[in-house]
Formats: sequence, structure tokens, C-alpha cells
Amino acid sequence: MNTEAQIQSFRQTYTALREEIGKVIVGHDAIVEGTLIAVMAGGHVLLEGVPGLGKTLLVRTLSEVLDISFNRIQFTPDLMPADILGTNIVMETDGGRREFQFQRGPIFAHIILADEINRATPKTQSAMLEAMQEKSVTAGGEIRKLSEPFFVLATQNPIDQEGTYPLPEAQLDRFFFKLVVGYPSAEELTEVLTRTTEGARAAIGKVLAREDLIELQKLVRQVPVASHVKDYAVRLVLATHPKSETAAPVTNQYLRFGSSPRGGQCLLLAGKVRALIQGRFNVSFDDIQAVATPALRHRLILNFEAEAEGITTDHVVAQILKDVPKDAAMVGV
Repeated sequence: MNTEAQIQSFRQTYTALREEIGKVIVGHDAIVEGTLIAVMAGGHVLLEGVPGLGKTLLVRTLSEVLDISFNRIQFTPDLMPADILGTNIVMETDGGRREFQFQRGPIFAHIILADEINRATPKTQSAMLEAMQEKSVTAGGEIRKLSEPFFVLATQNPIDQEGTYPLPEAQLDRFFFKLVVGYPSAEELTEVLTRTTEGARAAIGKVLAREDLIELQKLVRQVPVASHVKDYAVRLVLATHPKSETAAPVTNQYLRFGSSPRGGQCLLLAGKVRALIQGRFNVSFDDIQAVATPALRHRLILNFEAEAEGITTDHVVAQILKDVPKDAAMVGV
């Protein structure tokens, strides 16, 4: 298949996924697009929003349109790492002997819905770290590889923080995107009420098989990035580092720490997916700018002044996008 045909196939698959998800999810176009971009780039997603906005429903719907295995883990304060990873249990053999056998936990699936991930203790949250980064788990003294593809789609509630455990920066950094789910408009709310109170349930079909999804992920990696576009992504990441020569003014004013190199990886990979969605086999400046906020918002740590003034990381990213020129020749001018 030539490049043009591959791009067309990618766009058709993406459109089919959007249409099937749209049969269940009303509105939230940016959230659905961001989730699909992360999935096609092979990354994990953190969905943040108040209860009842459809975060869990979106993940469940995504698992239905992708022909891969799915497990849901409800995070609670009494959840233990073994409840996620699995554990060795004593089994009796036919000969009457007893031996340890490893019983796999729910982490052994392609899509994991980590519902209300900030409800679990740090000890349990840390059980996800190895799985998210290494695509493997260590349990019972053995390292067990997880099946590819592997995605963690986590939800968290930004209100009612009593009894919750905010995710540490190391775990936040492992999420490809952080997507903030907002309230629906009047028209969207009307449609939601119509769909959910009249007894009808939309039938959605499988769109993408496991092998085809892996092939799409390989195609994303092949999309070229011109040196000047890659340089722009690098300068955006470096502009988030306070007290450095490359720091943007807003960074020195409001940030304690900036983005890790994973932020740059996300900018480029998400930019590649967005380019393919729009029918291009090259990444543009606009692609990088469009994905900058979900890629960087959870990788920036605000200082006291920002918190006192109610400044958000979204505000900082938006200002950095204004301050950092696309043309490297303009730096310092």
C-alpha cells in the first residue's frame, strides 16, 4: 500500500471511530479527538471532570468500538496492588500436591479503565507505574509482559478532595494527555436527556481490530517531522523550565518546574496523528500548537504565586505559545 492509500485508510478509520462513538457520546468533540489521538499514538489518557459528564461512558464506548480486551478497575482507598496485578495462590493438583499458581489481575487487558484513580492510596497507584511505562508487571518475583497494545484510560474527580490521594508527578508524567471534560451546552444536554430517558440504546459495532490498530501505530511513527518543526517543539518544552536561559517570562513568574522530555515526545507523536487525520504526511506548526495544552498541562508545576492568583497551567501554556516564535531566527530578537 502506497503512502497516499495509507493516509486515506487512516482517515477513514478515524472517521468511522468518531461516528460510532458519536452514537453514544454527545458533544465532547475535543475530548473524543484527544482520546483517539492518544490511543493511535500508543499513550495513556487522564480524564478529569466532575461526576456525571460521561468520562466512564466514553472509555466504555471506546472499548466497544475497538476489538480488543477491556477491564475496569474501580479505585478505592482499600484497593491493594495485588487486586490490580494479581497474586500467587495455593492450588491443589490432581495428584494431591499443592503448588503456587499466579492468578492474573485485571491489569492484563488491552484497555484498562482506572475509574477515580485518585481514590486509591499511593501504594496502589504505584502499582500502575511499571505497567504504564514498561508494559510489564512484576508480581510473585517474575516479570510478566502485558499484551500490546496497552492503554490506561484513567478518570479523576477534581472536586470532593477529602479522602483522595492526588497523583504524584512521576505518575502524571506517564499520561500522554490530560483532558479536562467540561459541561455540555444546552443543545447537547437536551440531546443527552433525549437519548437517556426514552429507553432506546444505540447499537455500535467493532471498527478496529488489534492487529490493525498496531499497524496504525506503526504508521504514525513513520510520519516525518521537519527539522524546523521539531526545533519548535523543543523550544516549547525548554520554555517551560524556570530560571533557565530559554524560559518564557510567564514561566519564571508562575512555575516551579517545567515539562520533562516526555512532553516533547507527546508533542511530536500527537502532531503526527493530527497530521494523518487531516490527510498530511508531515507535521506542521499548527499540529504542535493544537496538541500543546493537553500534552503539557499536567507536566507543569505551579508555584505559590500562581496558586494564590488562581493561575492555571492552561493559562501558562497559552502564554508560552504566544511568546515562543515559530521561526528559530526570531529567538532573542
